[in-house]
Amino acid sequence: MSKAAQLTFQEPWVERFRPVRLVDLVDQEGVKVGLLEFVRRGDLPHLLFYGPPGVGKTTAALALAREFYGESWRSNVLELNASDERGIDVIREKVKEFARTVATGPVPFKLVILDEADNMTSDAQQALRRIMEMYAASTRFILLANYISGIIEPIQSRCAIFRFNPLPREAVIERLRQIAKEVGIQASEDGLEAIWETTQGDLRKAINTMQTIAVTRGRVDEDAVYQLFGGFNPREVRDLVYEALTGDFGKAVVGLKSLIKDRGVDPIYVTRLIHREVTSTVTNLNIPEYLKPRIIYSIAMRHHAILRGGDELTQVVGLLAEIRMLLKAAGS
Repeated sequence: MSKAAQLTFQEPWVERFRPVRLVDLVDQEGVKVGLLEFVRRGDLPHLLFYGPPGVGKTTAALALAREFYGESWRSNVLELNASDERGIDVIREKVKEFARTVATGPVPFKLVILDEADNMTSDAQQALRRIMEMYAASTRFILLANYISGIIEPIQSRCAIFRFNPLPREAVIERLRQIAKEVGIQASEDGLEAIWETTQGDLRKAINTMQTIAVTRGRVDEDAVYQLFGGFNPREVRDLVYEALTGDFGKAVVGLKSLIKDRGVDPIYVTRLIHREVTSTVTNLNIPEYLKPRIIYSIAMRHHAILRGGDELTQVVGLLAEIRMLLKAAGS
């Protein structure tokens, strides 16, 4: 039996290959420089990490804990998922109880890591703000959030804020290559490209995708990736979007209807792809810069309408028709 065939899910690769040192974080160079400076100084303010999922926020927080506490980091760190434990009682009991205890070892403070802090209730965040003030001398907080807008201003003003950007294509694919080599699986370049195409900068999702295919199929290639994601190639969607904006609109609508209604392609995925194509600097669409804010606003409104229950195909087709009219009026 081949090594790939013996793979199981007993050891998630996301955890097995999670960097344990700040210098080993994938990309996020600006973040690493700032955090390493805190380590060098031996002190830490409250921190707020925000950005999309799977870009290294939790990994950076845990690596920072290891940098300060070494092997004893677990006894000095309280890690909570605020989306599960987000009420005021958790803040008053678990966090407050932990914050009032004394750190062990040479570091004079303990560390509280609150994941998905933007899902905490407003009352819980107000209670957290008071605890951050009361125990500032003995406890530091690292708040992790997808959206900074979900964190109240009084907490933001008490934190050093770090933005985590979506990981670039080259960084994600190189990391996947390294993992594939270490675990001994075959991963073709078109397969890695396909994983990038379907995960778009979310390294956690990319690694999980590769492990799923390795366990179920043995070899990671383009066909296996697209079968995992419903049997469609994202290039099909992109080609239809281009056709709708620059070619035969009726033909494109028929194709999009087939993808959404018959093959189960998520219309939210289509709106996100349109957003990527509009904002990308590497695109065949000739969109004047002054039009982009107007188009992005239209994308946001259609995206919101779909989430609120609007007819999915109508919203996608209406969005493409609106963009096409704008481009035609601009002479693109």
